[in-house]
Amino acid sequence: MKLDQLYKSLLIPNTTKLALVVLDGLGDIAVEENGFKTPLEAAKTPNLDALTKHAALGRMTPVAPGITPGSGPGHLGLFGYDPLEFEVGRGVIEALGLGLDLQPGDVAARANFCTLAPKGIVTDRRAGRIDTKVCEAQVEILQKKIKKIGDTQVIIKAGKGHRFVVLLRGKGLEGPLTDSDPHREGLPIATVKPVKKTAKSTKAAKVVAEFYKQALPLLKNCKPANGFLLRGIAHQPKIETFEERYGLKAAAIAIYPMYKGLAQLVGMKKIEGPQTVKEEFAAAADALKSFDYVFVHVKGTDMHGEDGNFAGKVAAIEEADAALGLLMAAQPAVIAVTGDHSTPCPIKGHSWHPQPVLLYSDYSGWDGMDRFTERAANHGSLGTFDAKFLMRLMQANAKRFDKFGA
Repeated sequence: MKLDQLYKSLLIPNTTKLALVVLDGLGDIAVEENGFKTPLEAAKTPNLDALTKHAALGRMTPVAPGITPGSGPGHLGLFGYDPLEFEVGRGVIEALGLGLDLQPGDVAARANFCTLAPKGIVTDRRAGRIDTKVCEAQVEILQKKIKKIGDTQVIIKAGKGHRFVVLLRGKGLEGPLTDSDPHREGLPIATVKPVKKTAKSTKAAKVVAEFYKQALPLLKNCKPANGFLLRGIAHQPKIETFEERYGLKAAAIAIYPMYKGLAQLVGMKKIEGPQTVKEEFAAAADALKSFDYVFVHVKGTDMHGEDGNFAGKVAAIEEADAALGLLMAAQPAVIAVTGDHSTPCPIKGHSWHPQPVLLYSDYSGWDGMDRFTERAANHGSLGTFDAKFLMRLMQANAKRFDKFGA
């Protein structure tokens, strides 16, 4: 019997409520320049401290030792889907998050406006994090001029900040394709190619090349966002829904489209409206009245980690901690707090370091720690485990599993 089948055979329906709080990129490393403290250690977190005194701690490997995950694999692991088994293109996730209704055969790409030097070298992969209104205006320029490439319809939709989505709809298309994003400054836009060469993926790559040929001249006078990069170019895979897998009716609260898309991909209900961290946690508390499980995503920790902004990441943790009290007041049976990966300030990007995790329930026990930090998590009873098992531990703590065997 496969392990997933075993878990499903042990399911016990009940009314317990579960909450997953993801502070994106939460994990960090202690270095001398920051006084050998991580942002979690430097932050004042009274609500997390209160949970810690009734919780088990540990650390999680998001994919496998030494592998640095993207946000897609990181979140799929937290949702209990093995990221090595369920590979999902970032474009699909972003498109779903922006409310686009994907059809069979659609190929979607997550796009970033960027800054290009006169000779086409990428000097800023995020174009200075332009305002959403600037992004919307430039997307309108592209969509007005580029509606079709051959027999392929082109749908472009703005996201938040410098992000947008390009959706290709037509016959004979499929992904995945390689990124045009060189993933660091100082290099030109990369040529998009099929990951696995087929007639459909070859056609999709040609459409992308033609899209670049038509789009870049339209942006040449736009400053600082005179170019764009494509990532996660793929079509939508088939995935078992969250409710089918766990017997839980689930809701998701996130501000950024990508994380809404990840939740929607596994069948969670998107709760629209919240635009601040406090509003997110208030919405999560309210959602627990109607749903068995709620996922809350906080982006600020990751953004400041990528910028190497230690003080900013501390402030983002403290903001989330203050809002966490709203969710705690709703008294879910299980609360898990973690990150989808680590984004250490010294690295200024995602990393392979196991992220810390806190698991609170009436049955989690107390590990004797007073604070939720990376160092405390190193000594917790959960040890270091694969992120894909967090969901199973949450189910167990919610008393949703029967005994295995006699």
